[in-house]
Amino acid sequence: MNAPTGKLDLSRSAVPRYLQLATLFRRRIEQGVWKLGQQIPTVDELAAECSVARATIRQALDDLEQEGLIERFRAKGTFVRKTPANRLWCDVEADWNGLLRSREGAEIEILGDADGIPGAAIPDSIGEPAPFYRHIRRRHWRDGQPFLLADVYLDSRLSPLVTAEDLSTKTALRLVSGLKGVKVVDARQTLTIGVADVESAEALQLPLNAPVALVHRAAVDAKGTLVLVADGIYRGDVVRIDIKLK
Repeated sequence: MNAPTGKLDLSRSAVPRYLQLATLFRRRIEQGVWKLGQQIPTVDELAAECSVARATIRQALDDLEQEGLIERFRAKGTFVRKTPANRLWCDVEADWNGLLRSREGAEIEILGDADGIPGAAIPDSIGEPAPFYRHIRRRHWRDGQPFLLADVYLDSRLSPLVTAEDLSTKTALRLVSGLKGVKVVDARQTLTIGVADVESAEALQLPLNAPVALVHRAAVDAKGTLVLVADGIYRGDVVRIDIKLK
């Protein structure tokens, strides 16, 4: 299996070119285009193939070297040292039961907690807004790496029913689905693809403009009240979406 030889156009993305190339080269190792123990093309060859400066290629290879995927030897070349671990472990669930499950091995850090947010400031396409919302900003971690930055807006009238332990252990929809007297009758989820801005890049330890998945969730109770809105930003390099088609 040979690497493609066509010229690459890296100008169509706001993501830095070296990051685009690091992703491309990592994928070549994952797919066996560059096999374990094999010498990869030289910097000059890669620069010609990708139509970029040699310094850009070196930056991309630096990323792979830091991950331990390649090893450089003076006067000998660069060789594949190991294959990447499974990076796509973060499932964005597409069904109700999946959205209620906590992610194994994940820890939730509370970054902010403020009450009294006016309902008019929480626009959504379903349900009637509650008078006020409690805003909880959370960061989810696994294996020492942040993978999700989430803003949760909870109907303030339900706030006394939610404990500190709930906030640090439960998924957003689970915060309301298990509350006594609350019946969720409508829930929606929307996923779009974007890039990390200055704030999310810092929180998720990502380069600026790195790919992210933006997930919006909303839940309405039996009275037609929008009891929960959750906006999450997932690292794009760990997200996987599996949908059963049949």
